[in-house]
Amino acid sequence: MDEKKDSSSPKGVIEACVNNNNNGFDCSTPKTLFQWSKIFKHAEIGSLKRLTSFPPISVPKISKGKSTRSTRENPLPLLRSSLVNFSLSQLEDATSNFSNENIIGRGGYSEVYKGRLQDGELIAVKRLSKGTADERIANFLCELGIIAHVDHPNTAKLIGCGVEGGMHLVFQLSPLGSLGSLLHGSNGKKLDWSKRYKIAVGIADGLVYLHESCPRRIIHRDIKADNILLTHNFEPQICDFGLAKWLPKQWTHHNVSKFEGTFGYFAPEYCMHGIVDEKTDVYSFGVLLLELITGRQALDHLQQSVVIWARPLLEGNNIEELVDPCLGGKYEPKQMDSLVLTASLCVEQSPIFRPRMSCTTAKRRRKCIRICKSKPKRVLQN
Repeated sequence: MDEKKDSSSPKGVIEACVNNNNNGFDCSTPKTLFQWSKIFKHAEIGSLKRLTSFPPISVPKISKGKSTRSTRENPLPLLRSSLVNFSLSQLEDATSNFSNENIIGRGGYSEVYKGRLQDGELIAVKRLSKGTADERIANFLCELGIIAHVDHPNTAKLIGCGVEGGMHLVFQLSPLGSLGSLLHGSNGKKLDWSKRYKIAVGIADGLVYLHESCPRRIIHRDIKADNILLTHNFEPQICDFGLAKWLPKQWTHHNVSKFEGTFGYFAPEYCMHGIVDEKTDVYSFGVLLLELITGRQALDHLQQSVVIWARPLLEGNNIEELVDPCLGGKYEPKQMDSLVLTASLCVEQSPIFRPRMSCTTAKRRRKCIRICKSKPKRVLQN
């Protein structure tokens, strides 16, 4: 006879958060948070190693770009033997006591710090520092539940976490850091056109995986330059799934009432109606393409949107004025034309006229561009 599951036990809570079936389970319910508050409090008093004593549960094994296969393995990165439970002192040593100088990204509920472990490995530490204790626990669990289903070369690699002194997620980090710090920092000139194009293609591939190939449809909701980590060979990795949403197959969209994300990347329908679906990420991706093309930030120091600034140049096909002067005119014209057209379509006011992410990838881009060019021009019309 099967063992009766207790949804209030640590095992039951984790299994529900990971599986996150479309049955209305919420990791932030008072009962769940009460159980987890006790667990985390106990962990802070005692040893984090006690968390690894939770019995294993069934969770799908992720296969890149393929359907889910049922296996027996630990439920979350927190419980996998290959990942590390970090102590607070380890994370403080790695980040120089969470120094502001080491901040490489900020979100609605967290900051991301670069750090270095004692063995020399570079890490990115996401510290959930805002909101109530219950909100931090709920966000921590929900993000772990998302990450447990994600496995792709263009998504960030979780190497561990820690619950002592707060909620922390620890990712691999290369010396290059985030796209935002490299593109808009003092080292922006290092990003020549070939690297920018490679980054754009990689981000598109990662989003196609999240939207169409991942075992669960995932809407990231916070695609931006600071949430793209770069490996040593400039391969982009999408990170920070704190605002991500599952989108069940039978649903067309989510309606959210809480306004979260980053100004400058919001799709119009999200701002006006709280609608969240794949086209929400597509719009943000279009803004990110404009940043790569122009070298400008999504919002400049005067709070002007790069989309508004680029609108007349896109409509007039004025490539020379659009392109980042730092490139010195050194770019592949066909690649530039392709990304400019893709960006203009992705930031359409109406989501109906935006392409799916799969239409922006290298394999389908030529076909989609031919289709788009054959249609009446609708670029950036209100």
